[in-house]
Amino acid sequence: MKNDYDYVVVGGGLVGMAIAYGLAKRGVSTLVLDGEDSSVRAARGNFGLVWVSSKGSRQIDYARWSLESSQLWPGFCQELEDASGMKLGYEKPGGIMIAMNEESLASSAAALEKLHAQDSRLSYEVLDHRQLKQRIPAVGPDVTGAVYSPHDGHVSPLYTLRGLFAAFEHAGGVYRSDARVDLIVPRDGGFRLTAGRQTFDAGKVVLCAGLGNRVLAPMVGLRAPVVPLRGQILVTERVKRFLDYPTLSVRQTAEGSLLLGDSAEDVDMDDGVTPGIIAHIAQKAIAPFPLLKNVRVVRAWGSLRIMTPDSMPVYEESLAHPGAFVALCHSGVTLAAAHCEKLVPWLMGAPRPSLLEYFYAKRFAV
Repeated sequence: MKNDYDYVVVGGGLVGMAIAYGLAKRGVSTLVLDGEDSSVRAARGNFGLVWVSSKGSRQIDYARWSLESSQLWPGFCQELEDASGMKLGYEKPGGIMIAMNEESLASSAAALEKLHAQDSRLSYEVLDHRQLKQRIPAVGPDVTGAVYSPHDGHVSPLYTLRGLFAAFEHAGGVYRSDARVDLIVPRDGGFRLTAGRQTFDAGKVVLCAGLGNRVLAPMVGLRAPVVPLRGQILVTERVKRFLDYPTLSVRQTAEGSLLLGDSAEDVDMDDGVTPGIIAHIAQKAIAPFPLLKNVRVVRAWGSLRIMTPDSMPVYEESLAHPGAFVALCHSGVTLAAAHCEKLVPWLMGAPRPSLLEYFYAKRFAV
């Protein structure tokens, strides 16, 4: 059984599989070592937004990186659909940030104007209640207005992950489940990885194991400054389509069900659901869309997001052990296309994209 690869990607979530597919389709032998089904996986709680408009308030290059990925998403999606033979439910109608009062509307507009002033491509439009109702007739009377961005969209995160697996396999990549990496040892200009009783050799290694990177990164001279942040999500029964635009807390899937979310809790490694948060999410969805009051919730779950101290990514190569990389990111769907098309060439030896110069872990050093 082959155990020597050009690249080993540790972690088979949205970040890891986007990178692994990008490597495999460029002709390098690539192995993904993934954990068990019970492993902590941020992909389970991804809301499915391909989102630009609220990114980058503290660092404009995060907004630009998100925009670049959004522009790549149509072609990226087509590749995954061709490889998997299924639709991912991707749409890019633009995104809506709903405001329930004048203060909230003014704050959202000011944030987007600040970004637009730094990069004119980051366009937006402020909608009053009448203009919003023209786009979404079901919006309730208590809504003040909204901010619209043409760059935003949404997709099924689980179909995206399934499409990545299919595309990766089609490109010749190898995936191993139940192979949680315990040890990484730099050796002979490469790396030896141990997963249980198995060992694998790699010329280069890319750490995409989310919270697991906290243990693995120091083995190759890197840092992984991440903490878990729980998000809870509700899914409703399928209803007649009424919402053609994704919002930050409510979106309607291609199948007709609704995803309700937008919670963030610092609860360590607890990925459960709680009645209080579930009620808050439901109330927050009903406020702008009163018709949801009588729609039934069919399931709910919690998951742990991967968060750096400033919520922005870290992409870094080890100085002590060149060829070892870490990729940390909680926007696994939004940035999937950029990871595949723009990050992978750097991992293969091309110059680091200039947009990524801020995204080193050293920015957290005191």
